[in-house]
Amino acid sequence: MKVLVIGSGAREHALCRSMSLDPDVTALHCAPGNAGIAEVAELHAVDALDGAAVTALAQELEAELVVVGPEAPLVAGVADAVRAAGIPVFGPSGEAAQLEGSKAFAKDVMAGAGVPTARSYVCTNAAEIDEALDAFGAPYVVKDDGLAAGKGVVVTDDIEEARAHAKACERVVIEEFLDGPEVSLFAITDGTTVVPLQPAQDFKRALDDDEGPNTGGMGAYSPLPWADPKLVGEVLDTVLQPTVDEMARRGTPFSGLLYAGLAITGRGVRVIEFNARFGDPETQVVLARLRTPLAGVLLASANGTLADLEPLRWSEDAAVTVVVASHNYPDTPRTGDPITGLDEVAAQDAPNAYVLHAGTKRDGESGAVVSAGGRVLSVTAVGGDLTQARERAYAAVDRIGLDGSQHRTDIAAKAASGH
Repeated sequence: MKVLVIGSGAREHALCRSMSLDPDVTALHCAPGNAGIAEVAELHAVDALDGAAVTALAQELEAELVVVGPEAPLVAGVADAVRAAGIPVFGPSGEAAQLEGSKAFAKDVMAGAGVPTARSYVCTNAAEIDEALDAFGAPYVVKDDGLAAGKGVVVTDDIEEARAHAKACERVVIEEFLDGPEVSLFAITDGTTVVPLQPAQDFKRALDDDEGPNTGGMGAYSPLPWADPKLVGEVLDTVLQPTVDEMARRGTPFSGLLYAGLAITGRGVRVIEFNARFGDPETQVVLARLRTPLAGVLLASANGTLADLEPLRWSEDAAVTVVVASHNYPDTPRTGDPITGLDEVAAQDAPNAYVLHAGTKRDGESGAVVSAGGRVLSVTAVGGDLTQARERAYAAVDRIGLDGSQHRTDIAAKAASGH
């Protein structure tokens, strides 16, 4: 099968890496890709938000499966354009992707499906904002209604900071704070059948001990030794399947990747948010543990044949990914800095540890790999347990040189030590 992946981040590198190892994939293309993806796939320049351009490229390449990685092209309807041309595509329609594109829409779907979530208000003016902040009290949870690349949420005890963030958004969702650990659970669906993947936990704050501003994610691990073994089954029954059923009932069937961000509260599991695509950086650890070849699973989602698949096979190994971010991230990052040590990791740490590129490109003059975004690399490792996977990941991080870069040193540390 010829596969075209749309996107340019570490999530897309993880998807391409998995499909490059899939014996059924005969040709692998990525648009626009990055310096790391170029090692496993042929790159093409395309505007990922332009459905007609993506469709034309897929037709030119005779792609038999198109995988849309990021949220913005999905919300823009890129999957619809490819689907209309008769090409199987992994990813929801623009209408269904509103589960991620609009927090208010997602709340409405959850209400219809009876899915447990935080109580919330949708606000469009200062009076409504003040009323909602007063109703819930601190800590305040303020979410931009639209897409904000993982940075649209502020959780703070400072009412002025909460109010300022709320007023900067056109529409804002203000909700009750959910206590308890957070879990990311992905599921692949064809609009009817729902196949959950293994759970992961990601780290949103920029600094160790969950200090600092929210980011797109600074690291992740899987499995979760502290989680109830029945968690996946419970979430499938109470969250994932009811949501997919409700979307079908509304006439906007959801196929692709449904991502549930969950809080395990004292009152049970609550949904924090839905995403309409693989999460980054959790994808990096979940796919590191998936043994079933990936392309056939994604094609079954696209073709509506998930019910015919064998159960997914998983490695018993643990996986950890550590994000190396550029100077100043999550504010405006510094770019263009050379990255060293990538060859050393490939020579000395593979296959147990490897580097997935996020914000990188090849410098036109020197040919060197340089930083080109806020999150630059996802250093990913597997091991017999989380302790070994952490050691391997951080050993590989230590080989990498990027001036002014930052990373957290505590990814999976508590889980590895049994806390």
